[in-house]
Amino acid sequence: MINTIFEHRTIRKYKNKPVDAQLLQTLLEAGTRASTTGNMQVYSIVVTTDANIKQQLMPAHFNQPMINQAPVVLTFCADFNRFKKWCIQRNAEPGYNNFISFITAAIDALLAAQNVCIAAEANGLGICYLGTVIYNADKIIETLKLPKGVVPIATVTLGYPDETPELTDRLPLEAVIHHEVYKDYTPADIDRIYAQKESMELYKSFVEENRLETLAQVFTDVRYKKSDNEYFSSVLLKTLKEQGFIE
Repeated sequence: MINTIFEHRTIRKYKNKPVDAQLLQTLLEAGTRASTTGNMQVYSIVVTTDANIKQQLMPAHFNQPMINQAPVVLTFCADFNRFKKWCIQRNAEPGYNNFISFITAAIDALLAAQNVCIAAEANGLGICYLGTVIYNADKIIETLKLPKGVVPIATVTLGYPDETPELTDRLPLEAVIHHEVYKDYTPADIDRIYAQKESMELYKSFVEENRLETLAQVFTDVRYKKSDNEYFSSVLLKTLKEQGFIE
């Protein structure tokens, strides 16, 4: 299993081969064995294999082709709907229409998602996390008919790989590990931590193609612009209010 983790690749091209129903069931069960706050399991997983529904999901994911190509699309949702209904039916008054409950459920959903992904890769399948979910949560809610109290957190495409991309680079361990207490980064630390990434030809080409000076500008000016972040933040906050997590 450890070797599988170190060999993780993002797979965007899939073979035209279905995932066995029993294998899929096992992967989903692996998801349910993830850690969960208070053993509440305040998440749900929507399994999409129908071509028509996958097509409907496409616009919410910026029409990325792997949505259609992958035999299975999994949408992991923060879900207090089920738990609240149980509480009410057992004469208990739920108090989960608040932001902390959303965070709790979102963490549960992501832990389950990662368990599924690790199990999938251990069984020869490929996966791809799609970050578009929280950008267009409102559209996904409509397509998947998610009731109040349910918000999509992560979408994962799943299937047999039809490509073997290079391993994605990662920052050195010192970039993310702090011993005992947080040690803030000096300018020299930042230069050292990002030196290898900035020297890679792939990233140099990103800078050149966008006619910018630094790789950081590719992120701030092109990929994750302030204006986009503010717009999608407003959409998500509106969605959380409509779904009952913010008064």
